[in-house]
Amino acid sequence: MSDSIQTIPVRTSPAYTVQIAPGLLGRCGALLRDVLSPCRVAVVTDSTVAPLYLERVTASLTGAGFSVVSYVFPAGEAHKNMETLSAILEFLAREHLTRTDCVAALGGGVAGDMAGFAAAVYLRGIRYVQLPTTLLAAVDSSVGGKTAIDLAAGKNLAGAFLQPAAVLCDTECLATLPQDVFADGAAEAIKTGVLADESLFSLFEDGTLTAAPADVIARCVAYKAGVVERDEKEQGERKLLNLGHTVGHAIEKCSGYAIPHGHAVAAGLAIMARAAQRMGWTDGPIAERIAVCLAKNDLPTGTGFSAADLARAALSDKKRAGDTITIVVPRRIGACSLRPLPVGELEALIAAGLEG
Repeated sequence: MSDSIQTIPVRTSPAYTVQIAPGLLGRCGALLRDVLSPCRVAVVTDSTVAPLYLERVTASLTGAGFSVVSYVFPAGEAHKNMETLSAILEFLAREHLTRTDCVAALGGGVAGDMAGFAAAVYLRGIRYVQLPTTLLAAVDSSVGGKTAIDLAAGKNLAGAFLQPAAVLCDTECLATLPQDVFADGAAEAIKTGVLADESLFSLFEDGTLTAAPADVIARCVAYKAGVVERDEKEQGERKLLNLGHTVGHAIEKCSGYAIPHGHAVAAGLAIMARAAQRMGWTDGPIAERIAVCLAKNDLPTGTGFSAADLARAALSDKKRAGDTITIVVPRRIGACSLRPLPVGELEALIAAGLEG
């Protein structure tokens, strides 16, 4: 069965691998023993994932010689905050985890962010591993070492960079995802296709994402790994991975996080594509093609929030620097660019993208 594992190296400091295959959660103990010496593992997960997978992961880790404790927090973006972070840190301290121990993030993007940020700041940093259970976490958030929580002012405004020691992506988990949660991940995958190349993007147009998710995940991870290796701390090229996120994060905030991340990013991507095309920044008509692809994957291509509300929310985004905000412009499928924009022009740009 090991031959069926797709392994993607991520050559950061420290380096690690992303392993993709069915059944990895049930084998996580043996696989992690290759990168971790026997230690205590604190599994951090949420109330949705725990009933599905926590027992399986605990049994595998225990069987491989690890000592396991677990912390379960309420599911949802609304709980990706300082209160939850504090509770996790207090739990790690009560359990007397040391710098030789490890945190395991079991779940989607919120669990990965919470567990990763806790690992980054507990004892000034201990090891952690990612066990993604959603498509969004598999194709994007589990790779690259970005961890964060939301503040009242905006999304992901407090966080740290900490690369995981390993990422194990069990594709069997995708079968348990509701359609809207699967679609959330599709949004990040489609975003990667717009950034990466025509051949990857076309997979989302012809239904390959649903038919062969492991291969698509591997391609998305390989693309992101390359970007992260070249720009680990997001000083340049890695900012391109924020395609669709400036407006997307604003949509999330305006909705009180009732609109999930992937759906918001999809709408943000479609809005930015329409705006860029109307501004003459694209190499041709791409907005309709992107919108059709998003809709085919059960994702929105617009929002009911006004340009003024979205611009106001976006200006608290971490991508702002003084009187400018850096936006990611899709020029054609497979080529995007960074463009500093005066903050006073953001509302008009969003308005151009909201027009039908």
